[in-house]
Amino acid sequence: MSDTAAPKARKTPVRRRKPATKQDAPAQAAATIETGSPVALIRVPLSVRWRDLDAFNHVNNSKYLSYLEEARLRWMLSVPGQGLDDDVAPVVAAANLNYRRPIEWPAEVEIELFVERLGNTSVTIGHRIVDAKDADVLFCDGNVVMVWIDRVNGRAAQLPEAVRSACT
Repeated sequence: MSDTAAPKARKTPVRRRKPATKQDAPAQAAATIETGSPVALIRVPLSVRWRDLDAFNHVNNSKYLSYLEEARLRWMLSVPGQGLDDDVAPVVAAANLNYRRPIEWPAEVEIELFVERLGNTSVTIGHRIVDAKDADVLFCDGNVVMVWIDRVNGRAAQLPEAVRSACT
């Protein structure tokens, strides 16, 4: 008899997405608006704080997420109803950050947010973190996918009309 136990069988089946077919194409196209030119949402100036630095004397990569969160929250405050109520609320489903160069202290930066994709239940918000004095100095770019969910069942919910309007 062996001291190692056999791995336990998986109780819940793995859910696999069925491959897209030509019949699905019209429905998929209707579910998404790819923006031709980015819709500017907001530009937020922020001061780099001493506590944002890491042992290498530049802004820690985790702080970039905090800067982006601050900009998204300031944008959400400008949306009537803020895209949330007793029934639905936004959550971050994915974050993509491309670190282009380190931010050193002291520094003033600007976070630029724009719409990359508008779906039925989500919006992909593109972002850039640039030098406040020279927008050609790019520290970070990428995007964040925000999905609106039903607060009761946790499933994706229709994008609120106020958010859709703010994105077009």
